Amino acid sequence: MDPGNVSFHQLLVVVAIAAVSFFTGYATGKQITKNRKVDDSDDSDDYDSDDSETIKNPSIFKNSQINPDDYDDELKLVLLVRNDLGMTKGKVAAQCSHATLACYKYLVKTNPKLIKAWEHSGQRKIALKIKDEAEMLLLEEKARNFNLCARIIQDAGHTQVDPGSKTVMGIGPGPIKLINEVTGHLKLY
Repeated sequence: MDPGNVSFHQLLVVVAIAAVSFFTGYATGKQITKNRKVDDSDDSDDYDSDDSETIKNPSIFKNSQINPDDYDDELKLVLLVRNDLGMTKGKVAAQCSHATLACYKYLVKTNPKLIKAWEHSGQRKIALKIKDEAEMLLLEEKARNFNLCARIIQDAGHTQVDPGSKTVMGIGPGPIKLINEVTGHLKLY
């Protein structure tokens, strides 16, 4: 088709084909998304990343049914970063991502209402400093006592820290009031 000799009819045919193609693709995408469910084929609560980071005590959280309707508070997730390991900012970012995903994957199965409320409230995430592993384990126990999701990430040890090092713990998402009972004394990372 010579661009100088394009008739109105030919242009109309091209536009019509483009419009039909666009709407067909759009409708197909909507239908696929509508039918897609969370994959429940893996019933394990273990979390393995590409670097083999894992969660300590994957099934410690027996009752995670915090009802967001019972709290006037907004929701947040906190990420507790061990300050004694000397991780680079990039390493910390990766470990925080693992912890966020671990908490999310667990709660999307056990308390989807809480996850949906957190998603609709802006998915607040806050990184905080902790001294060492001992403080991490203490705060994990305290979080469990408040019925909060707590996930500790153990590093595979391929880069900066020893294998099995507990690098970051995610707590939540949960009501700010409850999470502050556990972590309100900590400083921002």
